Amino acid sequence: MDRRPVMVITGATHGLGRLAALDLARGGAALGVVARSAEKAGALREEIGAAAPGTPVEVFVADLSLLREVRRVGKEISARYPRIDVLINNAGLHAFSQRITPEGFSEMTAVNYLAPWVLTATLRDRLVASAPARIVTVASEASRRSGGIVPARDLVLTDDYGRRESSRLYGRTKLMDIMFSQELGRRLAGTGVTANCCDPGFNTSGLGRELPLAGVLEKALTRLGVGDPRRGAGIIVRLATDPALAGTTGGYYSVKDAEPLLCPEPGRGEVIQRELWERTATLLADVLAPTW
Repeated sequence: MDRRPVMVITGATHGLGRLAALDLARGGAALGVVARSAEKAGALREEIGAAAPGTPVEVFVADLSLLREVRRVGKEISARYPRIDVLINNAGLHAFSQRITPEGFSEMTAVNYLAPWVLTATLRDRLVASAPARIVTVASEASRRSGGIVPARDLVLTDDYGRRESSRLYGRTKLMDIMFSQELGRRLAGTGVTANCCDPGFNTSGLGRELPLAGVLEKALTRLGVGDPRRGAGIIVRLATDPALAGTTGGYYSVKDAEPLLCPEPGRGEVIQRELWERTATLLADVLAPTW
C-alpha cells in the first residue's frame, strides 16, 4: 500500500510554490495542487513527473479570489483524500492598484488572507482526523510595514490605492496571516495538528509581476545572485517536513535558518489575534456555514 504523505499546496504553478512542490515530490510526497489555471497546473504535473517519476499529483482548479470557490475546492479536496498530512497556504498577490472581487472584498485581502482562512476551515476536520498533521502559511516580513491593524476596518477596506500605498496594504494582509496562524495554533492545541508560518525572504521569482519591466529586473537580480527563490522554498519545505519541527505550533520562522520571529507588534498578542479571528469568522459565516 502506497503511504506517501499527502500535501496540499496553493500557488504552486510558479515562484516559491513551484520550487517547494518539486522538492516535496522529490521527498516522496503525494501532491494536491490548487491552481487557477488548469493549463499551468498540467505543466507543473509534467515537470514533477520528470523530476520525481511516479509522484501522484492531483489538480484542483479554483480562483482563490472567490471565497465560495475556495470553499468548494476545499470540499473537493476533503472528499478526494481520506487523509491530509500537510496543508500549505502559499498563494499570494501583491496588487499595485485596488481591485474588488465579485463578493465585495479587496482582491489582495481575499487572496492573501481570507482564502487561506476559508481553505483551512474547510479542511480542518480532515486534518484533525489525519493527525499528526501540519498547516504552513507563507507570510512575509513586509508585515512590519503594515501601518497597524484594525480588524473591523481592514477586513472590508476597499478604498482605492496606488503603487506607493500598496506595499503597506500588502504588509497588512501578511500581518493578518501571521495573526491567523498563531491563533490557529492555539485553537488546534491538543488535536495533533500544528500551525506555523514563515517569512520566505526577498525572492526574485515572480517579482512584482504587475510592474513594468519586472521581468528585466528579475533577470538582472538573478544574475547578481540576489533573492534566490530556492531559499524561500526551503523554509516552506522545512516547516512541512522537518521532524525537528513536528511538535512546534504557533511559530513564525525566518528564511534564515528557521530562526523564530516575533509577530510584529501591531498584531502581537492573543487579544488582537482573537479579535481578528472572530471578526473574520463572522464576516465569512455565510460562506463557511456550517463552520467552526
